Amino acid sequence: MFIENHSTVLFQGDSITDAMRVREDAQDLGLGYPRYAASLFSALHPEMDVTFLNRGVSGNTTTHLIDRWTEDCIRLAPDVLSILIGINDCWRRFDSDQITPVERYRDNYELLLSRVKKELPNTKIIMMEPFLLPYPQDRIAWREDLDPKIHAMRELALSYADVFIPCDGIMNRAYQTKKGEHTWSADGVHPTPEGHALLAIEWLKAVGAM
Repeated sequence: MFIENHSTVLFQGDSITDAMRVREDAQDLGLGYPRYAASLFSALHPEMDVTFLNRGVSGNTTTHLIDRWTEDCIRLAPDVLSILIGINDCWRRFDSDQITPVERYRDNYELLLSRVKKELPNTKIIMMEPFLLPYPQDRIAWREDLDPKIHAMRELALSYADVFIPCDGIMNRAYQTKKGEHTWSADGVHPTPEGHALLAIEWLKAVGAM
């Protein structure tokens, strides 16, 4: 299996990963896909002793991850790193006019990944692409900014990822199957419990755990 017994798995990212975790509790996984994935993994594989950690921080961009990468990734030395980052590198353009060009997004992301490869050469990397559903109406205009970032992230995944999860395709395929604006996400960005559960299931499939 991709995740071995006695491994430590670290989830990293922004609010989608954070999912209201209790910061004062280093073991708290929040209320989102990391908790679902960890709980299902433990239920499916009770013979395994795997530690799951969540260090997602709401509002983070790739720049924020760079600032805390030593403390919240390198020093934790995970056996498996799962990272989902990028929607805020897009969102800040539309809510505060803070533009992150695609080249900077790519460079920032590659810096994070290259540090892992250099300083934690045995760490396996799971890359989850950022995603966006087409509602409210203004979200449709965000695709102009987000799509090039997704393509840049996919290119990086060819060189750095041991596992790649196409979340944008997964979430939008689900939306096409059941077009309720509050089925998978309340705002096109943050998953509902059903959306988080879907991400967790796809995560477990991607690592061969179900």
